[in-house]
Amino acid sequence: MYKKIGFIGLGLIGGSIARAIRREYKDLSIVALDGTKESIVNAYNDKTIDNNDVLQLDELGDCDIIFLCAPVMINISYLPKLKGIINKDTIITDVGSVKGEMEQAVIDNNLEEYFIGGHPMCGSEKTGYSNSNDRLLENAYYLITNNNIINQDKISAFKEFISSIGSLPLELTPDEHDYVTASISHVPHIIASSLVNFVMNNDSNKKTMRTVAAGGFKDITRIASSSPTMWQNICLTNKDKILKLLDSYLLEIDKFKDSINKGNGEEIKELFSEAKEYRDSISTGKGLIENVYEFYVDICDETGVIARIATILANENLNIKNIGIINNREFQEGALRIEMYDEFSMFKAINVLKANKYSIYS
Repeated sequence: MYKKIGFIGLGLIGGSIARAIRREYKDLSIVALDGTKESIVNAYNDKTIDNNDVLQLDELGDCDIIFLCAPVMINISYLPKLKGIINKDTIITDVGSVKGEMEQAVIDNNLEEYFIGGHPMCGSEKTGYSNSNDRLLENAYYLITNNNIINQDKISAFKEFISSIGSLPLELTPDEHDYVTASISHVPHIIASSLVNFVMNNDSNKKTMRTVAAGGFKDITRIASSSPTMWQNICLTNKDKILKLLDSYLLEIDKFKDSINKGNGEEIKELFSEAKEYRDSISTGKGLIENVYEFYVDICDETGVIARIATILANENLNIKNIGIINNREFQEGALRIEMYDEFSMFKAINVLKANKYSIYS
């Protein structure tokens, strides 16, 4: 198996992959380059990587795998530099959300026999190594693009390695990848950001919209907090597919607009019903949509109420993943949201709190 892994970029995704590798392979050598010295120091201090200072690029030359984890254009800029230092068995892989331009750059640099495209379907609106964790990739699809030139043994070994850190490898062509990710990731990010800008530009001087923005708005726009530089790179490198799919999306908006304009209640209901049926059919727990084990509790506004509930659950050896007050309950009836780590814990917590006379909504 592999002995040394290198990273160029140690942010959220690079850091999470490195942490996952370290979790599973204690004796593997892991080294990294990153534009932020703090990330290198922190990763060294928590024993994720083996270098605590800035490396020279040629120190990655003996790596079995080099993960390119910077924005797409920066990853591309490293290809000609890596060409002269890697050995015949090295695998170069990226984690970028766009594959077309990356694959072309690989061809231009005659690196086809070394390159495997990669894209873990996970992430967060948060960025940087400090927000990475060794479970981010667990049970998430890891899209792999194959140029059919690289040795298939390398592909098989890489897929096995990705599986060993908890991800689910899935092979696509670069063109399939870019169309799929434009549909389920790139266009939704643009929609989320445009919706935030829409509310910002239509808010009053008193910022009423910003003040009362509740669950639905926050859920649908959460991804608008992602890195602007990363999304700039994505839009510029997957331009054609994004534009084509934005045109298709605008046709969907026109369907709603036309039905509302005509006052056609049946058409409006059907559009919402189709969306609900398809959304409910998307399997949870892998890739796109993560399982959430949450419920809501009615509480009165008094000192110590959250501590009492936490104590009740702790006495049953139930570990709370997240807990918080719902300030504006757009869709939830309960005032306190509690999230557990698994389904069993969620139902047990619900039953325990019901036995203690709390009203529960799930």
